[in-house]
Amino acid sequence: MNLDVRTIMVLFAMLSLLFSGLILSAGLHTRSINSVKQWSIASLCIAVGLGSAYFFQTPTANAKYAVLLGTTLITTSIALQFTGIQSFKSGQVYVWPAVVFVSVATFQTYWFEFIHPDIISRTVANSLICSIGYAACASETIVRSKPKLKSISWLTGFSFALLSLAMLIRAIVLSQSSPETYSLYANIPVNPATFLITCALQLCVTFGFLVMLNRQVMTEIEQFATRDPLTGAFNRRLLEEEIAKLQSRSKRIGDKFSLMLIDIDNFKSINDNYGHLNGDEILRGLAIIVATKIRTNDYFARYGGDEFCVLLPSTDTAEALIIANRVREAYASTSFLVGGKVIKTSISIGIVDSSQVGVEFKTMLSAADQALYKAKHSGRNKVVLHTTACIAG
Repeated sequence: MNLDVRTIMVLFAMLSLLFSGLILSAGLHTRSINSVKQWSIASLCIAVGLGSAYFFQTPTANAKYAVLLGTTLITTSIALQFTGIQSFKSGQVYVWPAVVFVSVATFQTYWFEFIHPDIISRTVANSLICSIGYAACASETIVRSKPKLKSISWLTGFSFALLSLAMLIRAIVLSQSSPETYSLYANIPVNPATFLITCALQLCVTFGFLVMLNRQVMTEIEQFATRDPLTGAFNRRLLEEEIAKLQSRSKRIGDKFSLMLIDIDNFKSINDNYGHLNGDEILRGLAIIVATKIRTNDYFARYGGDEFCVLLPSTDTAEALIIANRVREAYASTSFLVGGKVIKTSISIGIVDSSQVGVEFKTMLSAADQALYKAKHSGRNKVVLHTTACIAG
């Protein structure tokens, strides 16, 4: 059987229909559900657009409308892939470029099909429009790609770039063809070659998106396993894993590390007076402040309730004291809108370092808790060093 253009288009229409369902089912449980829906609809548009190829062969009125429908659906699929990439990367979608893109393609197809029929001009214009659309997809995929997705983003973006190049070459070749001899199914090399290449590359970009989606799901699972869902801080499990690493490092090269234990002053009264939902906002506010005031290599974790830990690698109590007071002062100066009222609260912090009490987590935590207890009972809004029983703040 000869693999002509009609056969390629119909086969790829069937594959696109399958991909539409596959993408949707694969992404139902990810946070990037909007991008998944857009890519799924894009594959569906390709399936319906290419499937309408059965009506392209004879110059009847129905065939003209089929051409118009097919062009609109194919360019819509490119636009949805573009907005799907935007949604996947940042959650923000700029719709107007996609609307303009589809509108221009539809208008020029209508013009060269119904007003001033010219199959060469229509085909060249469509090829150039598709080339521009695929180039935009390539740029959007590659630029500012997420670090964990960089390799697959570049591969997907490169496939989009090849699609853009294929459409550009098609436009150049067809611009030199004769309207009397050319049709979509004309037995000239550019037709089956272009469609076979573009179908193969569309499979590549769809596969690339599925891989990006899979890695995104794995990242979300990893975050769920290591992050506190309320505050976004690390959970106790990851904290203990990092302490185990620092313990090994300390035993190997004698490197010291410190532990800060943070507690919100009078947090129970906030929950009692304003409710637990407002209390949760206070916890989230503290997490944001701490995350911005500690160093990039420090580990901030929620230990339980309103208690948080900060693990400070290669840090003694003097350095830890500076960081702790920076956090305490920033929190004390922050106002919160709770139950319609603006309130301020404070935190107390206990500090210990491994050179004084050893590297065992339970021992360090107990020592930091004792220092925290002293901070609470000496007026709150304090930082206490366990080693010297020194109160700062």
